[in-house]
Amino acid sequence: MMTLNLAVRNLLRNRRRSLGTLVAMSIGCAAILLFGGFSGNINYEMLTRIVQRGGHLQIQHRDFYLYGSGNPTAYGISDYTKILEAIQKDEVLQKMVVVVTPTLQFGGIAGNYAASVSRTVIGNGFVAADINKMRQWNDFGLRSKAPVSPLEGTSPDSAVVGIGVARVLQLCEALKIERCPKPEIGKTTEGAALPDDIAQLSVLESTGAAQNPATSSRMVEVLVVNSKGAPNVTSLEVIRAEDQGVKELDEIAVIMHLSKIQQLVYGKSPPKVTSIMIQLRHTDQVPAATARLTPILAAFSSTQPLAVQDLRTLNPFYVQSIQMFDTIFGFVFVLIGAIVLFTVSNTMNTAVVERTVEIGTLRAIGLRRAGIRRLFVTEGALLGVCGAVLGVVLSFAVSALVNSLDIPWIPPSTVEPVPLTILVAGETRMIVGTTLGLICIAIISAWWPAYRAAELKVVEALRHV
Repeated sequence: MMTLNLAVRNLLRNRRRSLGTLVAMSIGCAAILLFGGFSGNINYEMLTRIVQRGGHLQIQHRDFYLYGSGNPTAYGISDYTKILEAIQKDEVLQKMVVVVTPTLQFGGIAGNYAASVSRTVIGNGFVAADINKMRQWNDFGLRSKAPVSPLEGTSPDSAVVGIGVARVLQLCEALKIERCPKPEIGKTTEGAALPDDIAQLSVLESTGAAQNPATSSRMVEVLVVNSKGAPNVTSLEVIRAEDQGVKELDEIAVIMHLSKIQQLVYGKSPPKVTSIMIQLRHTDQVPAATARLTPILAAFSSTQPLAVQDLRTLNPFYVQSIQMFDTIFGFVFVLIGAIVLFTVSNTMNTAVVERTVEIGTLRAIGLRRAGIRRLFVTEGALLGVCGAVLGVVLSFAVSALVNSLDIPWIPPSTVEPVPLTILVAGETRMIVGTTLGLICIAIISAWWPAYRAAELKVVEALRHV
């Protein structure tokens, strides 16, 4: 207690220098926490969008993740309705699962027969009601919300495409898409027109729609290969074009009703799906849910090898992004930690020089070297504690101010502006880790000046001018 009392008095003896050190430390601490809160919000935004679109887990054919992009329907899951039923009836999974829904991925060619343009596409068939329920997931309480899928409640022939697809197929005017330039030539060079025989099939499919001028301008023909290898064509009414967030995906995406694409691909054969998406209540339930799914899938794997893929495996870009932000956070911490180290060290070195005679007097009256070291280290620790606490308070104030301004910006994996948010309050692990880290740095930076002070000769210290 005596050492602590002396340390406080010594810091108050030169208030200006102590205050300058505290300000530098508090600003450094606040900067670390604000960047951590900013990158943490990006993490939550990206994770939320991934879970809203594809769930936490997906049940797939074992080889679909590696080879499915070449021929998705070749890796279809049979008896998927029984798998869905088994998951929904499991007593443990019932408490964890929010949505479990099938999806069918396919590849084909989409064409606008009226404009004589076409392009290759990769599409997905969804259960629209389940997709909208998945988009409501917001476990982190974000202020941004996912748009509602327009497919729910529409006819089986409805579809949603990426804005890039709509641009190439010259649907911008019919869909009222802004900032969608028209090609300078009569036909885009992105893809050739449908072959005559396929076009005739599409005419037969679209005769009913052509009678309605309001929808005929939004009609496209989609050519896919069915499960037996024969071409199959259907006409779809594009009800909306949505930005997919990634240009490459935006230019190939076609989203339609699951029942419609199953009819095209499998006809009268038993329908299949390429994935079963599972959305959980909380992300930390992924390991437990995966373990619970293993024995359930074992009962259905006798004729088809099945595997459970988690969101990190399915979204390597997300993992790489988080690793990048963690690396940047560590780099920022090291830089600011170095500044704190030299600031506190300079303050303590100056204090040792100014108090050399005092050190000699304390040693002359019997204070041991360990006591001198303990005194200066305690002063450094006090600077670290006070600076870190002030930095936490400052970060709370700045983050609250920024959050209240509702500054719009577009984070990764998001297509619409969201309010800029810095999450500091509630991030206990980051706050405690940063605070303890800076306190340790302050103590380490005070150790060398304390050692020098303790090693001073008593006689030389007393006659120091």
